[in-house]
Amino acid sequence: MALISVRHALPRALGETGGSVLLWALIVLLFVWSAVAQTQLFVIGLIVGSVLALGAIGLTLVYGILRFANFAHGDMMTLGAYVALFAYSSGGDKVGPLSFGYGMIPALALAAAAVALIAAGTDWLVFRPLRRRGSSSIVTFAIASLGVALMVRATVLLIWGPQPQIYDPGIQLARDLPIGAKIKPDQIFIMCAAVVLIAATYGLLYRTKLGKAMRATSDNPDLARVAGINTAQVITWTWLIGGALVAVAGVLLGIQAQVTPDMGFTLLLPLFAATILGGIGKPHGALLGALIVAVSQEASTGLDLPWPPGWGPGYKPAVAFLVLMVMLIVRPRGLFGAKD
Repeated sequence: MALISVRHALPRALGETGGSVLLWALIVLLFVWSAVAQTQLFVIGLIVGSVLALGAIGLTLVYGILRFANFAHGDMMTLGAYVALFAYSSGGDKVGPLSFGYGMIPALALAAAAVALIAAGTDWLVFRPLRRRGSSSIVTFAIASLGVALMVRATVLLIWGPQPQIYDPGIQLARDLPIGAKIKPDQIFIMCAAVVLIAATYGLLYRTKLGKAMRATSDNPDLARVAGINTAQVITWTWLIGGALVAVAGVLLGIQAQVTPDMGFTLLLPLFAATILGGIGKPHGALLGALIVAVSQEASTGLDLPWPPGWGPGYKPAVAFLVLMVMLIVRPRGLFGAKD
């Protein structure tokens, strides 16, 4: 009997190992090819990927503890961008070579705080009652989050209207990089801000008592509760952190491009693709997954394909969907997901 088990397990293990090696080789090949052949698009992909990473980390934290797909996450990103737009005054001195003034700093902080509180309040009003009633269906929670997303988007449209808006008018000159690409000062700020926040999140998760409690709750909520961890408080902090991160992501995305009511919804598929690609519940996986998805999307726009007709930026969501499907087929648990 043991010999039969080994005969079945060995080919499976070898197949998983071979698939993992092939997958990592393709990822390395993607980054090398895009960095060499599509240098400018590769740089843009890193910038967009850093913004996606903030949203994906918040999304994977919520899923890791509550075990449901929060479809309202993208619209919370939109809300954060609009709260900053409301609080920001474009007048005054600019911050060095950046396009915005010093008022962006308090506006960014206000957006993070507001969306964090709204996210935690949403859990208190919508998701906590479902948990108390004993609902364990992920479909129930997913549909509830979809309803929250629709309400947030409708509120944004009601208050700010459907027209695209920007934080500051004017054109910003790009700077030349030694690698033959160009980058704007705003984009440097976006990457630096994202890296600092990602590092701070990692420090919180792995160097603080709260982070240990969050990881324990994610691994086994019942055991964490028995061990004396206040899981209700951990859940509240998870919503606060996830909401703050996605709000900052929305503001940074608005600085990079413009603020629109559907900006977060448009990025919902790439956010989920990045989360699943890295391994659900794995913050470091969400970071790598976001970079892979963003670089894939941006580099794909530089390809001159004969089919489908009109290939260009409009097909970027299809690239994220393709990455997601390939990952689900080759390695459903993600790059850093635990074995079944």
